[in-house]
Amino acid sequence: MPVSIDGPDFIALQVRDLEAAAEFCEKNLGLRRAPASPPGAVVFDTKPVALAVRDPLPGTDLDVGRPGLGVALWFATPDTQAFHDQLTAHGVEILTPISPSPFGPMFSFVGPEGYVLTVHQTG
Repeated sequence: MPVSIDGPDFIALQVRDLEAAAEFCEKNLGLRRAPASPPGAVVFDTKPVALAVRDPLPGTDLDVGRPGLGVALWFATPDTQAFHDQLTAHGVEILTPISPSPFGPMFSFVGPEGYVLTVHQTG
């Protein structure tokens, strides 16, 4: 029988300015830091999958193209409009307007260091 995986267990965004990226996540996304993080990273207490920002791994050149190009990172929220309004009030660049999707109303915005993040409404 083949061995399989259960799905994502940890997601880390590699960034140039670790503290600025961590502050973006706290201020704009409402994330809270986990009690412990490894050196060179800030881990957030997110469920069911932990999210972190971290210093680049050896050989990673963040100056080549947009960070995360080709990767779609989605977050869930109970109120898409309220979250959209909160980001707008904080001056966060919104890339796509709220629109219907199979997963509920959704929109995309520019996250730390240019990563494109998408939010959809649950429930």
